[in-house]
Amino acid sequence: MTKKLFFQAIGKFTVGLLIFAALLFVPAGTIKYPNGWLLISVLFIPMFIAGIILMIKNPELLKKRLNAKEDEQEQKTVLVLSAFMFMAAFIAAGLNFRFNLLVLPAFAVIIGAVVFLLAYVMYAEVLRENAYLSRTVEVQENQKVIDTGLYGIVRHPMYSSTLFLFLSMGIILASPISFAILLFYIPIIAKRMKNEEKILEEGLEGYAEYKTRVKYKVIPFIW
Repeated sequence: MTKKLFFQAIGKFTVGLLIFAALLFVPAGTIKYPNGWLLISVLFIPMFIAGIILMIKNPELLKKRLNAKEDEQEQKTVLVLSAFMFMAAFIAAGLNFRFNLLVLPAFAVIIGAVVFLLAYVMYAEVLRENAYLSRTVEVQENQKVIDTGLYGIVRHPMYSSTLFLFLSMGIILASPISFAILLFYIPIIAKRMKNEEKILEEGLEGYAEYKTRVKYKVIPFIW
């Protein structure tokens, strides 16, 4: 199984990288798009390292993370909306660079890259804390409520990390237009969480009580 999982992971990583690069560099009309390469570096290098660590330490969690097939219709809708959002944001960034429309200053790009990497650290910590963290919305066999660490602060720290990851992408790409498009991630994850919490309350023992103790979903005192 490990060899099969390895090739599956490498295959998805390679395809994702190629699609990502195409969405940025084809609209840009050149591969000499520094911000595009910066985003690819801060996204795919840590992703590769994290994949290797998971392969060695927790291949079962890696397998769950590779499975993106949703059974819930609402979650399928969320995935489609997310895909269109990312496509629009990356294409807009490439066009923004090509025609030099609205370009953010270098200091903003640096801040965006720092925020992105910090959010990636948070993402890794969430993976460490929650072994049940699949990419699909489901209640797994013998699953328990995780209420320690980041889960003691907000109910969905994974979405907290991805919110900062995705919003900072537009800044790294120096494209205010892409940043504006990526703001649509907020209503998208709101829709996903609403359905996810319904499923967890119905199928995961102790989750309803956990909701009364941890009030906030994504950002303490805000959301």
